[in-house]
Amino acid sequence: MSASSKSASPTAASSTSASSSNASKSARHYRPETQLVHAGTTRSPFGETSEALFLTQGFVYETAEQCEARFTGDDPGFLYSRFSNPTVAMFESRMAAFEGAEAARGTASGMAAVTAALVGQLKAGDHVVAAKALFGSCRWVVEDFLPRFGVASTLVDGVDLAQWRKAVRRNTRVFFLESPTNPTLEIIDIAAVAEIAHAAGATLVVDNVFATPIWQSPLALGADCVVYSATKHIDGQGRCLGGIILGSEKFIQDHIHMLLRQTGPSMSPFNAWVLLKGLETLHLRVRRQTETAAAVSVALAEHRKISRLIYPGRPDHPQAEVARKQMRGGSTLVAFEVAGGKAGAFRFLNALELVRITNNLGDAKSLVTHPATTTHQRLKPEQRTELGIGDGLVRFSAGLEHPDDVVGDLLAALECV
Repeated sequence: MSASSKSASPTAASSTSASSSNASKSARHYRPETQLVHAGTTRSPFGETSEALFLTQGFVYETAEQCEARFTGDDPGFLYSRFSNPTVAMFESRMAAFEGAEAARGTASGMAAVTAALVGQLKAGDHVVAAKALFGSCRWVVEDFLPRFGVASTLVDGVDLAQWRKAVRRNTRVFFLESPTNPTLEIIDIAAVAEIAHAAGATLVVDNVFATPIWQSPLALGADCVVYSATKHIDGQGRCLGGIILGSEKFIQDHIHMLLRQTGPSMSPFNAWVLLKGLETLHLRVRRQTETAAAVSVALAEHRKISRLIYPGRPDHPQAEVARKQMRGGSTLVAFEVAGGKAGAFRFLNALELVRITNNLGDAKSLVTHPATTTHQRLKPEQRTELGIGDGLVRFSAGLEHPDDVVGDLLAALECV
């Protein structure tokens, strides 16, 4: 998918369209790792090796007639960086090629991507069905934000397909889920939920952050839209914010393009450039992080101070069969319950020397957080209990350090509990 083709970016410059389109078409037979390095690249007349960074707010036109044609859409060139920029278009195109999507749109953050993917499809009187197990901000959008505009919502146990079916109403328009979920790493059957959604005349939006595009492809499983916080694994080094929405050309044009163009949750060209650099090493980083996460799960699974451990790559995961069916690998994250509740978890966190405490994930550095007091602190205690978010639950995100050093730090910290 070309960064400058109509499907990837309707406002891309015609002068670069042919070269970018040809590069993309020739790249389609390449393997994913190659696409992450080359797909969607558009070079300026200078022939730069690295992708060009176009730090510009607007674009100039040779004539008033050309300016008019840009705004009518008769000339497919760039107009204004709020809704189209060459560097952002390259990022969109590369992600689309890798994800197997017809089109993509970059956003300022992952939550901007989630919100736009939902709001762009909905109007007053519509109904959304979503899994209860969501990142705190995602759940706020569904439970608190959408109802302000007359959009009702129903939350269900995502792994219970009967609840998805039962929640459907005549005005249901969108299903929304994460898989694996944040933070308890439940695996929801994407293909089965997509089938239920489509039978009801609804679309399915999947937040694929925890699986990453390396290990899971929601569009191939039947989802209509996939969203990412590019802030996480796609950047992978804690540098910048970003998000992306991917789907069919029709989905993007009907629901996303005009919303982003007119409301402005725009991706910075600089951030798009950083994310393009991140994509080049995504497959290397995610594979190494997954290996480390698996090693952590083995080291902690039988530890006397861990009462529960959840990792999608383990055969004892509650949805192990679904994970094997739809994921190509485990995950870079592990969740585990430390003995002693909040006090025990805090003693463990404070004793860590290598692994750092933060609410981010997918970084080159191993990170850990306490969901009950951070990402999910807004939920009532009974809601957290329902989701399995105990006071001792810790979410670990594997980095790129040597696995033995990471495991050693975690085991040493557990001795302080």
